[in-house]
Amino acid sequence: MLTRSLVVGALDGPSIISQIVDALKSYTYLDQAAIQEVDIHEGLDSTLTIMRNRFESGVTVKKEYAADLPKILAHGSELNQVWTNILDNAAYALGGQGVVTIRTSHDGNAVVLEIEDNGPGILPGDQGKVFDAFFTSKPAGHGAGLGPSTSYNIVVQQHGGEIKVFSEPGKTCFQVRLPINFEALQRDV
Repeated sequence: MLTRSLVVGALDGPSIISQIVDALKSYTYLDQAAIQEVDIHEGLDSTLTIMRNRFESGVTVKKEYAADLPKILAHGSELNQVWTNILDNAAYALGGQGVVTIRTSHDGNAVVLEIEDNGPGILPGDQGKVFDAFFTSKPAGHGAGLGPSTSYNIVVQQHGGEIKVFSEPGKTCFQVRLPINFEALQRDV
């Protein structure tokens, strides 16, 4: 005898698969052009859909998206890698229980994105090493320490932006600031 939850799950399956396929298309189409107009919200939503299995039932994701966020010129697939790295670390830190809040805002010639979790925080002595290659506070076999370093290179080196981390017990926030048109910044240098 089939239980109601199995029937509902079977009926929802094609819809979930369709959402994942659409997200993968959006996530990967960005590889088609080196630099293009990128909708940050669309990239975040695609990343969240693809990572849905990382956010267990005890994790709530809150989206506080700015209504006026402009598209930016960027390497879209690389930015999706940044979102993946930060969100994956947040999911790991929460250990299946907690809240991830994603905020976006528009500040002059830049967009600002914050990904905050209410996990245990990063030890004060480790905060200055977060973006160092191969640094990890995870146990062996749970991370190579390349996600934050790669994210730093993508945001700072490739896009002329900034990435910072703020952490205390019960709160860690990664803040990414990206110029709306990083090519214009490169011409001005």
